[in-house]
Amino acid sequence: MEQRYLGRSGLRVSRTALGTMTWGRDTDADEAATQLMAFADAGGTLVDTADVYSDGEAERILGTLLGEIVPRDELVLATKATARRTEGPFGGGASRGALLSALDGSLRRLGADHIDLWQLHAWDAGVPIEESLSALDLAISSGKVRYAGISNYSGWQLATAAMTPTTYPLISTQVEYSLLERGIEREVAPAALHHGLGLLPWAPLGRGVLTGKYRNGTPPDSRGASAHFAGYVEQHRNERAARIVQAVATAAEGLGTSALCVALAWVRDRPGVVAPVVGARDTNQLIASLEAEALTLPPAIRAALDDVSAIELAYPERPMP
Repeated sequence: MEQRYLGRSGLRVSRTALGTMTWGRDTDADEAATQLMAFADAGGTLVDTADVYSDGEAERILGTLLGEIVPRDELVLATKATARRTEGPFGGGASRGALLSALDGSLRRLGADHIDLWQLHAWDAGVPIEESLSALDLAISSGKVRYAGISNYSGWQLATAAMTPTTYPLISTQVEYSLLERGIEREVAPAALHHGLGLLPWAPLGRGVLTGKYRNGTPPDSRGASAHFAGYVEQHRNERAARIVQAVATAAEGLGTSALCVALAWVRDRPGVVAPVVGARDTNQLIASLEAEALTLPPAIRAALDDVSAIELAYPERPMP
C-alpha cells in the first residue's frame, strides 16, 4: 500500500486507515483480529480508534491485538479524546486535566507506552484553545504522544488552533468527507492545506450509502437496520444521494470494479487527503475496501463525479467577480 506523509510532518502512514468504531459492538474481538491481520498484510499501517468507541471497548480490543497480531512498531496508532463522559471533574471535555486523564485511560486500555497520533475529538467552546493545546504539548514532551491532530473542527476553529503558539504543531484533521458530504471544501479543506494539516476523511463511503447497498431498501444485516446506526445512515438517504449513487454505480460498471472502490478512490485522491478512515463490520467488507488501492480514476470519470456531487460555493468562499 502506498505511504504518504501526514500533513507537514515526517510521519508516514498508509493511504488507507483502518477505523475501529464498530469494534466491541458490531465487531467482536475475533473478527477485529482478522481485520487487523488483513489490513497489515495489505500494507496498511494507520489504525484509528477513540476513547468513546463502544465506551472504551474498541481501545481495549485493539490493545489485546498489539504485538500479538502485528508488531507494535509496524503500526501508527491513533486515538482521540475530548468526548468521553464519566463522573468527576476530569470525565470529559478539552480541559488540560480532562485531556491528560483521558490520555492515561487510553494508554491503559491500549496497553501501550505511547500513542503515535493523539487527536482532539471535538472543539470545546468552554475551554480556551490555549489550554487544550498545552495538554497536547505536555503529552508530546512527556513521550506519551508522538504527534497531535484535531477532529471535527470547523474552518475557523482549525485556523484558530493552527495559529495558536505551540511547541509542537498540529499535523492532521479528521473530518467527514465523501461524494455525499463535501461541505469541508468550503473552508475546512482550504484552511487545512494552508496550515499544513493532512485530511483524514471519516465515512468516506457516505456512511455506507455509496456502496449501493441501500438502493432497493435496507438490508437486514446493514448499519441502516441497526438501532444504534439507523439515524447515522439515514442522513445520507435522499434524492441528491440517489443521483450520486447512480453515477458511482455507472462509473463502477464502466471500469469493471465496485461502487465501493470508485467512491473510496475518489475521496482518497482529493487535494489534501492523506488517508480515508475505513470502518468495516467484517473482514469481507474491509477486503473489498482494500481493493481500491489498485484503482486510479480516469480524469473523465473523476470530473463527472465532481459535477454530479458538486456543492454550491458562494461569497466569501468564491471570490467576488
